[in-house]
Amino acid sequence: MELIEAIRQRKSIRAFTSRPVSRDVIEDILNIACRAPSAMNTQPWEFVVVSGERLDRIRAAVVEKLRSGAAMQPDHLVVGWPVESIYRERQVALAKLLFKAMDIPREDKEKRAWWLERGFRFFDAPAAVILVSDKALSEAGPLLDMGAVMQNICLAAMEFGLGTCIEDQGILYPEVIREHTGIPETKRLVIAIALGYPDPDFPANLIRSEREPAENLTTWVG
Repeated sequence: MELIEAIRQRKSIRAFTSRPVSRDVIEDILNIACRAPSAMNTQPWEFVVVSGERLDRIRAAVVEKLRSGAAMQPDHLVVGWPVESIYRERQVALAKLLFKAMDIPREDKEKRAWWLERGFRFFDAPAAVILVSDKALSEAGPLLDMGAVMQNICLAAMEFGLGTCIEDQGILYPEVIREHTGIPETKRLVIAIALGYPDPDFPANLIRSEREPAENLTTWVG
């Protein structure tokens, strides 16, 4: 797939087939992704790939925490939006699109809870990539570089017919991830990426969210 076409076509995949993704394919994707730029070539990223029974255990434990109302204590600040802001408006617009596609009425608390849990289950993807950085680094310092390698993973995955969903839900209970993966306390869980072969019949996978045109975001000087 051509690079520009991949950038234009990339979207979040929220349901996957049960077909496993081979270790060789994931290694190829990560090796490609590691060509991302980083400040002075510091390469602050590390990857933990989880699949199979171990991932199923994480899913079950995270959902149990969620249902119990356990406090979420992620390793770094996750996305938040001021209530009266364009950022919140965009988030709400996407939620409305997804709920309409999935036939989830606003008042149906059971379906809304089911949808929320899907995110915490990595959307039942056959594999998840956890991106981590060393706590010896500042919390914010590596984030630009981590974002570059994250985007590379998502674009490279498309070359292999795979879909992805970038999600902070996967790292909101870091203690669960550490228990089942052995990630030490010296590493900061930054983001998770669900990875697998897209389910073409899942309604939410047909959604393509809008983007603000660059002309509305750009100031030209000189």
